[in-house]
Amino acid sequence: MSVKCAFLFAGQSSQAVGMGKDFFENSDKAREIFNSAKERTGIDFEELLFEKNNNLGQTEFTQPAILLVAVIAHKLFTEAIDIKPTLTMGHSLGEFSALVASGALDAIDAIELVNLRGKLMADACSTQEVGMLVSLGLSDEVVENICQEQREAGMQVWAVNYNADGQIVIAGIKKDLEKLVPILKEAKARRAMLLDMSVASHCPLLESATAPLVEKLEEMIKDNFIAPVVSNVTAQKYSSKAEALELLPQQLVSPVKYKQSISNIDDEVDCYIEFGHGNVLKGLNRKATKKPHFNVSDMASLEATVKAIKEMNE
Repeated sequence: MSVKCAFLFAGQSSQAVGMGKDFFENSDKAREIFNSAKERTGIDFEELLFEKNNNLGQTEFTQPAILLVAVIAHKLFTEAIDIKPTLTMGHSLGEFSALVASGALDAIDAIELVNLRGKLMADACSTQEVGMLVSLGLSDEVVENICQEQREAGMQVWAVNYNADGQIVIAGIKKDLEKLVPILKEAKARRAMLLDMSVASHCPLLESATAPLVEKLEEMIKDNFIAPVVSNVTAQKYSSKAEALELLPQQLVSPVKYKQSISNIDDEVDCYIEFGHGNVLKGLNRKATKKPHFNVSDMASLEATVKAIKEMNE
């Protein structure tokens, strides 16, 4: 197929009770993947995803749940249409789903891996109350300067997710983030709001999680890329196990350069396909690209996206 597609995968905060249920109820393959994931991790994903509970917001459960739904969406799509991505890319946790789509990581291995990643992140943050905050309406430079000034004053806050122009997520100690809200608003932020996050992702507070993750990465990552993956750390493509082993531990403690990545790859693709619950990345891409953006989050959107890609290829 000649259409050049970037396969995209969202990260934490895209979760919701009920996600993946349409796939589960209508696809034998989806149920098979659910069962395999449960056998590997011991997590009852039907209960986690389809019943109201307190676990879905805890990162050790959030991460495998999001990845499970994303890889099912991707699997059903590639079974419905003969297509390989030009490249794959994820936002934060989504980079692990991107590795599955690129052939460098088995889907069930990935679910086990991000379950461990979530536990390691939670452990790294367990001795302090941490969080994340979104700033809207300020430039990168203004937010970076504010964070730098406050760190020099003793606060622990870092700009960590460069999502779109005027949208940056900040991670750090929760009480410091709360103090940061009025400072950002005084700088004319349109909004500064704490997020419902149980960890402080992509900042130095997670340094202790990197070494234990490396061992599992070495065991699971394969040198079998069918398409390059765009790194959150560098905003550049990589396509080898050696590069993955270098970049993925860094990803835990480095900012996510999402908008820079889209800018770097936009000329190489004809469209974007987002796999998993919701349309989180479509909203971020709206400012960065005019290319078509499709999503696969349930059976109806799966059918619509397959149809659209086939029409683009005619």
